[in-house]
Amino acid sequence: MLIVSDGQLLAGIEFKSQVGSFGNNYNNRTEEAIGSATDLWAAYREGAFAPSARPWLGYLMLLEEAPGSVSAVRSREPHFNVFPEFKDASYAMRYEILLTKFVRERLYDGACLLMSNATEGRKGLYKEPAPELSFRNFIEPLLAKAIATAKAGK
Repeated sequence: MLIVSDGQLLAGIEFKSQVGSFGNNYNNRTEEAIGSATDLWAAYREGAFAPSARPWLGYLMLLEEAPGSVSAVRSREPHFNVFPEFKDASYAMRYEILLTKFVRERLYDGACLLMSNATEGRKGLYKEPAPELSFRNFIEPLLAKAIATAKAGK
């Protein structure tokens, strides 16, 4: 989703979800997220959004809460050691590690990890497994940017 005001790019948000096939799709979602952010920042660097100020970039992941996403994943190490934080980490924990690194390394300005199952999701219920990646922490900086932009008359 892009947020554009008066021809200026204010923000971009990537929304992703994953239901099942955790082993097959985790690496794909990771590559897509890194590639999307890298492409956006390269386009910004090259002036593709001029005269826009630096846009806010966010990533929101909704992950199915299921045995396959919350159970420990065995790591194979045929050539090199797996980093300790990934040993026996579930796919939910791997997403938490990934999204936290995205924000801390400033690839994304905000990231959010939500989890729900088929029954609770239909009711609009979800869990926030990592306080740093809560919806509130995700949306407040975006709202602050929108308010600041509106007050500046842009």
